[in-house]
Amino acid sequence: MRKKLFAASALLVAATLTLSACGSGDDSGQSVADVSVEAGSDKAATILDQPFEKPDLVLTDTQGKKYDLRAETKGRPTLIYFGYTNCPDVCPLTMSNIAVAKKQLSRADQDKLRIVFVTTDPKRDTPAALGKWLKGIDPQVVGLTGDFATIQAGARTLGISIEPTSKDKNGKTISMHGTQVIAFSPKTDGGYVLYGEDATVDDYIKDLPKLIKGQNP
Repeated sequence: MRKKLFAASALLVAATLTLSACGSGDDSGQSVADVSVEAGSDKAATILDQPFEKPDLVLTDTQGKKYDLRAETKGRPTLIYFGYTNCPDVCPLTMSNIAVAKKQLSRADQDKLRIVFVTTDPKRDTPAALGKWLKGIDPQVVGLTGDFATIQAGARTLGISIEPTSKDKNGKTISMHGTQVIAFSPKTDGGYVLYGEDATVDDYIKDLPKLIKGQNP
């Protein structure tokens, strides 16, 4: 069996990714859990036996307006990712991969899909900063910011660990956060599919049509 490493969640049975600092390449030192994948499987998606409940988050969008995550995305295929705009590698790559794949969908399916980027660095990622950054990736992506403790608690319900920004050994500000993308079904609103940072454009191109229908990729 091929193995993937995921950070163990104290509250949830479903597995998640290791905590990492974008740009540092360092592991957090947290314990990890093995998740078995079928031998020879080339799927980037991990189907969760017990779907996540969508976080009960009310944050601020790029227009400075309140955004109720559950209410706004209810009944819609939704991808949620926690990251920050100053990330030099994983965050922009992940969001760009999804944005490129989305463009391959029909206009109708593009309109159905909700992609939500929640900042892990709200002090720097103001609504204006988020809006400017996302405009260069996909202006239709919902960018959310707000109180760090609220964001951290919401991420935790998905088994995603995030920490307040800190300085690395070179004095650079970094944000430690899990790097998974969670896909939520339009049928149940449950987060039933997980993608790691190694998911490619082709993976999302292949899977998005099924995710939009609430099917397993």
